[in-house]
Amino acid sequence: MKKLNELARNQSGTIASVDGDFRFVGRITSIGITPGCEVTVIKNEKHRPLLVYSRDSMIALNRKECGNILVKD
Repeated sequence: MKKLNELARNQSGTIASVDGDFRFVGRITSIGITPGCEVTVIKNEKHRPLLVYSRDSMIALNRKECGNILVKD
């Protein structure tokens, strides 16, 4: 398993777990990033937010917080 922010551009995976405080987990799951959901990384540039595609939506995520999301590739 990898952290979400370790996936390269155009690489896909399945969310395995979402860790963090109650606020973070609540926010991430409310936008559809839940265990079992498929994600594809659109952009992963250093010092920039991570841009992912999931559930027919483009989502920008804080790079640091993506370290709390584990992905099976």
